[in-house]
Amino acid sequence: MFADIWTHYKEGGWPMWIILLWSVFVIAIIVERALYLWGGSINKDVFISTMQKCILAGDVQKAVKMCSAANSPLARIVQAGLIKVNRPDEEVQAALDEAALREMPKISQRTAYLGLLSNLAMLTGLFGTVLGLIKSFGAVSKPGVDQAQKATILAEGISEAMNCTAFGLIVAIMGLLGFAVLNGKTQAIEDDINEATVQVMNLIVNNRQKVNLSNVQPGA
Repeated sequence: MFADIWTHYKEGGWPMWIILLWSVFVIAIIVERALYLWGGSINKDVFISTMQKCILAGDVQKAVKMCSAANSPLARIVQAGLIKVNRPDEEVQAALDEAALREMPKISQRTAYLGLLSNLAMLTGLFGTVLGLIKSFGAVSKPGVDQAQKATILAEGISEAMNCTAFGLIVAIMGLLGFAVLNGKTQAIEDDINEATVQVMNLIVNNRQKVNLSNVQPGA
């Protein structure tokens, strides 16, 4: 199988190296983003339930420690608000917003490049196809070439053109699928963050009388 792939790769000509470069970028971004997004995601419902229990029990310090242990964008944003719980509501909200502005770009960064790389791979494949056809028909049109040679040259040129098209499309499809999956996961995490921060803020505002402020690090 790999021998056949390598044969087709060599038949595609030099544009295949450019397509290979795009494929390396695509795979690297997909792997890096997948590790970050899935590695840093937590169950929002379980997390909020835990935060609710801690806040209603007045033990904000425990909630802060659990956020530190979770090591996810959602937990870091909530933690930023919890350590300001002994400050006015406006400062708590400002801390949540500031942490969100810091974490949100990290969630969505580099994913958009997959769309660009997919288009570049497809266009590079098309470019290789055009070069292969130009090479084929240019060689066939030369005088002094017999019919057998013309058929061979034409077949080689068309093979080069089609291999470039095939490999370019493979990389483009892989990139677009990766973009769709990663973008969906990114949106889900961002939705969880927006919902969780509002819920935690409401819990803090509505249960300030239960919070044990003596165990909370000063937010100022």
